[in-house]
Amino acid sequence: MKIGILAVQGAFIEHQKMLEDSGAECVLLRKKSDITNDIDGLVLPGGESTVQGKLLRELDMYEVLKDKIENGLPVLATCAGLILLSEVLSNDPNTYFATLPVITKRNAYGRQLGSFKKIANLNEIGGFEMVFIRAPYIEAVKSTDVKVLAVIDDYIVAVRYKNQLALTFHPELGEDNRIHRYFLDMVNNS
Repeated sequence: MKIGILAVQGAFIEHQKMLEDSGAECVLLRKKSDITNDIDGLVLPGGESTVQGKLLRELDMYEVLKDKIENGLPVLATCAGLILLSEVLSNDPNTYFATLPVITKRNAYGRQLGSFKKIANLNEIGGFEMVFIRAPYIEAVKSTDVKVLAVIDDYIVAVRYKNQLALTFHPELGEDNRIHRYFLDMVNNS
């Protein structure tokens, strides 16, 4: 199984390690020609969503990735990756792929000093240590097809919608690879 990881900015190396430790082959997507038809899944990592969105267009990667996501390519999106997928950003007029019917608030917990860790239940996985760094949260879902997987302090922090698994936190920054294995199971079953 081959997973493409967007590698233009952000925490892509950490995802690569988690996925390779879980048995996947990874290819880093740095330019349009890296996006081949033989990738079985896609990771949109945390980082700076504005920079990632700008680079996706400048590197001519945006349309081909959007098309793949819309046509069912399984995707794991964390933090900035969730922002890239979100249909609406409540505190930003920009949108990017807009394939996930949710309303997301960017930097919802404040600046870097507002970063934190919390152990919470993640449906289908169990208790999980979640690392939030300048994290967004999901204010609302816009479709009954969006399955809420985790809530912290009344805010949605993990969802699954069709082929998209989106998290407001960084599972790649811990030692627990259960989310990456869950994603690989999604890929296997797609």
